[in-house]
Amino acid sequence: MKTTILSTLAITALLLNSCGNSEKDTATNSQTTIQVTAKAPAASSGSNLTVSGEVVAVNNATLSTRMMGYVNKVHVNVGDKVNQGQLLISINNSDLQAKRAQVNAGINEAQVAFNNAKRDFERFTALFAQNSASQKELDDMTANYEMAKARLESAKAMKAEVDAQFAYSNITAPFSGVVTNRFVENGDMANPGMPLLALEAPGNFEVRATVPEMAIGQIKTGETVEVHFKSIDKSITGKVTEVSSSSSMTGGQYPVKIALDKNDALKSGMYATVQFPVAQTDDTPQLVTVPKEAIITQGDLRGVYTVSQQNTAILRWLRLGRSFGNEVEVLSGLNAEEAIIVDAEGKLYNGAKVEVQN
Repeated sequence: MKTTILSTLAITALLLNSCGNSEKDTATNSQTTIQVTAKAPAASSGSNLTVSGEVVAVNNATLSTRMMGYVNKVHVNVGDKVNQGQLLISINNSDLQAKRAQVNAGINEAQVAFNNAKRDFERFTALFAQNSASQKELDDMTANYEMAKARLESAKAMKAEVDAQFAYSNITAPFSGVVTNRFVENGDMANPGMPLLALEAPGNFEVRATVPEMAIGQIKTGETVEVHFKSIDKSITGKVTEVSSSSSMTGGQYPVKIALDKNDALKSGMYATVQFPVAQTDDTPQLVTVPKEAIITQGDLRGVYTVSQQNTAILRWLRLGRSFGNEVEVLSGLNAEEAIIVDAEGKLYNGAKVEVQN
């Protein structure tokens, strides 16, 4: 009886195992092959060096003061247009006013002493000429006169210093422009060197970019470059106006300035992509780009499907950079030799069987 039961169980297990293998084979054979179109990503020839930059107004200033005091009033707001010499900020100057009063009193006192010393000097000079005064008396009057004159000049110099400090209690516009930032409010304490307002003259902009060491020798002042602005989807021709000869303060990158033609769409702070024409070398980085329609988005992740050697779809996550029209720069995650899927006749997923159409 035990032998019969064991035989029955063994036969049942074999049948179940056979059915399972049959189902797996059927599922494997039924996997759909997706027809796809694939191509290699675009790669630059290295004739252009692409770097990032920022739009900056040529004429800009961050205003501060050389004195300490409370801000009585900020007369302008961000976005206001101002004229050269217009009052922008008033800082409490009661201490300066008291000091000016003391200086003026000192000037009056020094002036009176000078006038007396001058009269004595002139009188004893006349008496000495008439042999009515001794040489010592004349020398004493001369010394008093010179000291009184020096004290008066010193008092006037102190007044000029105080008057100059009043210029830092009333902050005025150094040129006509637009207020771009406001760092203080009424009642704040202003300290020497502390930024108070930012001002720029609109309409005249430049791009400030940094160029790596391997290419800085090929960047020349006066050469024409192409500057692309992603925010307004527009390219503008620029001219290199300044090439720095030092990278000590910029981490091995050399600052370069590019002048731009006037364009009403430009604003300070916009990011730009500058393409410098340079000769190709072994060190010139290759620019790899992929079409925007091939990019897969999942949350903050961006990637593309590539075709494996087994003709399956593989999702590759990428680190993307700048946009060039319909193409996006690939910073990492993809080689220039790998084929990417740009179109599929079905829903792609990681590991899906694909057949590349010619």
